[in-house]
Amino acid sequence: MAIRNKLYFASDFHLGTDSYGPSRDREARIIRWLDGIKHDAAELFLMGDVFEFWFEYKTVVPKGYIRFLGKLAELTDAGVKLYMFKGNHDMWMFSYFTEELGATIISNELVIERGGKKFYLHHGDGLGPGDGSYKILKKVFRSKLCQWLFARLHPNLGIGIAGSWSQHSRDTNLKQPNLKPGEHEWLVTFSNEVLEHTYYDYFLFGHRHLPMDVQLNKGSRYINLGEWFNYNSYAVFDGERLRLEYFDNPIIRP
Repeated sequence: MAIRNKLYFASDFHLGTDSYGPSRDREARIIRWLDGIKHDAAELFLMGDVFEFWFEYKTVVPKGYIRFLGKLAELTDAGVKLYMFKGNHDMWMFSYFTEELGATIISNELVIERGGKKFYLHHGDGLGPGDGSYKILKKVFRSKLCQWLFARLHPNLGIGIAGSWSQHSRDTNLKQPNLKPGEHEWLVTFSNEVLEHTYYDYFLFGHRHLPMDVQLNKGSRYINLGEWFNYNSYAVFDGERLRLEYFDNPIIRP
């Protein structure tokens, strides 16, 4: 029997985007990946934008994803610890995944230590220099008042409006220029600023849709988890080293 000793990190599945077919195909690919890690995973970190949009009404949640959620239930029932981060597309997760899956919901950053290594984990939205308009918008969307007002909308209307907004937001992010790692990558800048006062061996983020492994100051590393439209990228920590890997993708390799 395999020993459960690995940590897996993934982000930006964006389930529910595009038409039903492509999203369903992506869901099936993610399920195959989860099947492959279920025997040695100790902890699974899904680091935001798992869904294109998510809002929990008191008695209603968005339909779909039944196979994906069932697979997560299989993993947690087997003892895998599940963490789900709020991204900019699914920031309105409340108690549903905790009640149904035993998941720990992470609203902002999570700091952990495993195998003698320190990890700083965050979806990546709203960090670093610039993007002031989104930082304000994030505070508004996460306010109790905004959530209460949105919950007053009928789900057909509310989820329809939010779906259109989410599609626009994702398309805008993909079209941003200068999508290259290095000194002008804002999450690299943020990580190096944190290192000035607190050391972490690894900074892991999603949000940028580009798998990256960048050497930082003081021997630390910045890992961006990429996305599952083109890369199928994820990270795995085996207790000694962290690797950026690709699932079922013969073209791209670490």
